[in-house]
Amino acid sequence: MSSSSTASTTKTSTTSSTTTGGKTGTASVTKGAADSILTSLGTGSGVDTEALVSGLVEAQFASKRAQLTGKTEKLTAQISGAAMLKNFVSDFAKAVNTLVTGGSLATQPNVSDPKVASATAITGSAMNATAATTVSVTRVATAQTVTSSKLAATTQFGTGTLTLKIGTGTFDANGKMTDLAVGKAADGTALSFDIAITAGANDTPAGIAAAINAKNTGVTASVITDADGSSFLSIKGASGTTQAFSLTGSGGSLDKLSVGKDATTTSAMAIGTQSGNAKLSVDGVAVERSSNQIDDLVPGVKLALTGTGTMTITGTRPDDALSNAVKDFTETFNQLLTSVKEQTNAIDGPLRADTAAKQLLRNLQGFASKVLIPNAAPGTPSSLAGIGVTTDKTTGQLVVDDAALAKAIKTTPDAIQEMFKPTSFGATGLNAAMQSLKLSSGSSLYGLTATDKRLRDAQDDVTKQSAKVEQQATAFSTRLTQQFASMNSRVSAYKLRQSFMKQQIDGWYKSS
Repeated sequence: MSSSSTASTTKTSTTSSTTTGGKTGTASVTKGAADSILTSLGTGSGVDTEALVSGLVEAQFASKRAQLTGKTEKLTAQISGAAMLKNFVSDFAKAVNTLVTGGSLATQPNVSDPKVASATAITGSAMNATAATTVSVTRVATAQTVTSSKLAATTQFGTGTLTLKIGTGTFDANGKMTDLAVGKAADGTALSFDIAITAGANDTPAGIAAAINAKNTGVTASVITDADGSSFLSIKGASGTTQAFSLTGSGGSLDKLSVGKDATTTSAMAIGTQSGNAKLSVDGVAVERSSNQIDDLVPGVKLALTGTGTMTITGTRPDDALSNAVKDFTETFNQLLTSVKEQTNAIDGPLRADTAAKQLLRNLQGFASKVLIPNAAPGTPSSLAGIGVTTDKTTGQLVVDDAALAKAIKTTPDAIQEMFKPTSFGATGLNAAMQSLKLSSGSSLYGLTATDKRLRDAQDDVTKQSAKVEQQATAFSTRLTQQFASMNSRVSAYKLRQSFMKQQIDGWYKSS
């Protein structure tokens, strides 16, 4: 076949391919490669094998590469969108939890005399903001303290045993312990502990203090150093009548550390403060507590007794904080809703076909009417809609009716505080609802975590397909290079023969 015939045939084929297949780029590359060969054969110049092979390989695999690139870009966008939504919900739920557990939305207690006690709100427990409580303290809780006489820091008491007993002590008018009824632990064992002391190891004041602390009995010891370098061994128990303690030393000179009814006149220890309960009355009801930290007398309030006297506890409801909390929640909720809508947009949303993202959208769309307080009293709000937060019919976003919210805070404040109680998943309240939303939307079985895994598996599959295509392209390139090298070798041989024959013919003409 002549060169002109070949060129005509190739051109016709290329045009047909372009017209019927619609792959103009691929046809153009193929035509250019063929023209390069034909031009080389016709003019006798060498073929640019590298460019030719590169063009043909690109033409052969351009469509597949473009398809895989498109899949990769789509999967990347979907993975990014799923991660964004999952993190948004998680961060939102965390922020709500921080808000409700921070205490700023609870009724805050006020005391009329801080010299008697301070008061703080108990997280998760409601305080009555309309009633005042009178608290009278006649005695604060005390802990038994014992201090040694001045000792040299290097004083050694020798080898022996210290026996520590904890219980209810009896003291005489001079403050001396005359008896100790040993208490019992939860398992019924007596609160009596033997502490081994060894000469040269832990028989100094510092060593004895460390040995007492190592028992973890609630009785603690420390060494107080004076300006002259001498030391005092100080021992302290827990507060409360049943937390008195005695210490009996045997062996060496450990009897000098004895405390209690068995202490000898040679003991270097003296009782400073006796253990005792706090005595107080709440609205006229007399009670005792072993600690000055009391959280079970006034609902929603933790008291810290500091002195004796009478005070009144009142509550201040954080109306402004509650109103701001509702508005802040609504604003963030709408931002989340907008993001979910963008990702699930039926036309160009990356997650428009994802069931987890669409379920999240459905959950958000019904959130305003979701019952947050199932056991709400008749006539009191149980959902956001009941306190003035409605759903815009056009946009689907939440809208706060300021007048309705202000009325709800004034007339049913307890219901709003109930919504913002720091309850967890499975309970009532806004925080529980958000934790539930976080759990369901992020589920590894049917939520966005499952979506992420599915998409990443698909992405790995595309990566493997791309690697396979590149392997095929490399093999094709190698084969073409070998074929064109062989062809170039044959063309060179033909040209040499043509040149020889031309010389022979030219010689014939000259001789004739």
